Amino acid sequence: MKIAILGFGKEGQSILRFIKNQKQYRGSEIWVLDKNTTLKIPRGTKTQLGKNYLRNLEGFDLVFRSPGITWNLPELRLARRTGTKFLSATKLFFEHYPSKNFVGITGTKGKGTTSTLLYEILKAHSTSSGQAVKKPVFLAGNIGKSAIDILPRLSALSPRKSAFIILELSSFQLQDSITSPHIAVVLDVFPDHQDSHLNLREYYEAKTNIARHQRRGDKIFFFKNNALSRWVAQKSPGLKIAVDENKFALFGPQNLKIPGWHNFKNAAMAAIVAQSLGVPQKIILKTVKGFRGLEHRLELVRSRSGIKFYNDSASTNPQTSAAAIRAFPNQTKILIAGGQDKGLNYKPLAEALKSSGTQLVVLFGENKRKIKKQIANSKVRIALCKNIKTAIRMAYRFAKSLPAAIIFSPGAASFDQFLNYVDRGEQFKKIVRGLTK
Repeated sequence: MKIAILGFGKEGQSILRFIKNQKQYRGSEIWVLDKNTTLKIPRGTKTQLGKNYLRNLEGFDLVFRSPGITWNLPELRLARRTGTKFLSATKLFFEHYPSKNFVGITGTKGKGTTSTLLYEILKAHSTSSGQAVKKPVFLAGNIGKSAIDILPRLSALSPRKSAFIILELSSFQLQDSITSPHIAVVLDVFPDHQDSHLNLREYYEAKTNIARHQRRGDKIFFFKNNALSRWVAQKSPGLKIAVDENKFALFGPQNLKIPGWHNFKNAAMAAIVAQSLGVPQKIILKTVKGFRGLEHRLELVRSRSGIKFYNDSASTNPQTSAAAIRAFPNQTKILIAGGQDKGLNYKPLAEALKSSGTQLVVLFGENKRKIKKQIANSKVRIALCKNIKTAIRMAYRFAKSLPAAIIFSPGAASFDQFLNYVDRGEQFKKIVRGLTK
């Protein structure tokens, strides 16, 4: 068999390790295909690197696609038409571990926060006193660790000691999925990734794969007040559980260390799913109150002379920037935004800025002029900068006369000036910590 691993980041490397230990692939000719020509490739693996890395995909029997490779590229469509089979790490996981205690979480934003908080709650429950059998808890998927990396540890568990598994699932991981988790969670869904999906319909349809392959005995949790979340959930034949954050009473936004109504909603979802899995309320409440959130998601970086700096680099669309502005309703604010465009409309951000207490929006990056044009009717002062360093310094100078909360919530992709959103957030923090006068 001739096998291609398409994309050799973390997930591609996990796939290579996995298939080398599987009898069914023994003796196969394995290739790594990636546009990066500086990769370190293990011995015995053939390569096709550089700008022509997608050439002759139809010549492979099996292609393992990493989620960063767009599903509908012409070369992939041709290969599928000619009979090449495509798999992914997510598909492999579904095939090898059909657990009833498997929770899959998707949505446009909030997946990482919700997945991590649910993981912390289940871990606290598993290690609490009085548990006859302490179930291990695993977190993987889009959050950073490939799902197939945890398969060896799962396989080593005794039947009596089954595990809880939480997978964060992006649209790219779900797009070609033919299996759904037994417990599905759908957070808020709104427009995104128009730089990668053919259109919004395709993006939304990809999300439905978390629901459409469920069975009658399965469950799907969704946000009642989000129309697209409801629409995705309706594709499931399983039990549909609507979550209304306005009626949630176990805790309120004031009990969380992470700011914003959107974070409260996602924490409420994690709590309700945890309750359905048998976790007592006291454990849920204690864990939620102690949860400090994830890096690059409204992360407080520095507080100096009444000026607070928040790193929200994980914000890659207008809705998340709007949520960041709304997270501080009674504070004077300065927003730093901009980056690589994803084909999205910034009307949600313009609406959030109106009467928000935002005194200045500093824009930098590839799409700064587009954002400026689309938020012009918000009546907020707008300034354009060349890069993140000048944007931070301008915001800081302006904030000294107020003072204010400086919120770095780009609302765009990072690839115009950074490796990824993590690199962008780290650079923001480094510059902010180095500010003196």
